[in-house]
Amino acid sequence: MSQNNVVASFEIEVVNREYKLVGMSITGNYPDSFPEVAVTIQRAFWDRRKEIKNSKDYDILFSPGMCNGIVATYFACTEVTDIGEVPEGMLAFTLPDMEYVKIACTNKTIAQGYDKLFEWMKQNQYEHRFYNACQIEIFYIDEEAEEEPVDILIPLSKVKA
Repeated sequence: MSQNNVVASFEIEVVNREYKLVGMSITGNYPDSFPEVAVTIQRAFWDRRKEIKNSKDYDILFSPGMCNGIVATYFACTEVTDIGEVPEGMLAFTLPDMEYVKIACTNKTIAQGYDKLFEWMKQNQYEHRFYNACQIEIFYIDEEAEEEPVDILIPLSKVKA
């Protein structure tokens, strides 16, 4: 199913969710090695994704990430109904139920999506939560399309007065 006319709605919403994920990760110097290392792990994972049992949808790629400003770890995963057997060379983890701000964009408008999210967070007195959390990029893969829908989720904490 090709989606030739994907539009970035930039619709922002606040959601609460837990995510059970199985996948692969890579760490690289930040920002120098990005986005190249992210693309590398996504491609490697994409070829192996069907080894994972209990996937909710093999065509949705979850890419959580964490960064300390020096190095960043980026993941390529599938969401699972239950963490069972983990294929060799992969890891499984659960991102706990927390509050995220989410924006709908596309693979070609990710930078604009982040800009709009951080602007919304500042206007609404939120900050990026780093401890016990990961920001997440969710790619809705259509291998025939040039532009695909992407959701960006940033974990939130209220700015202390």
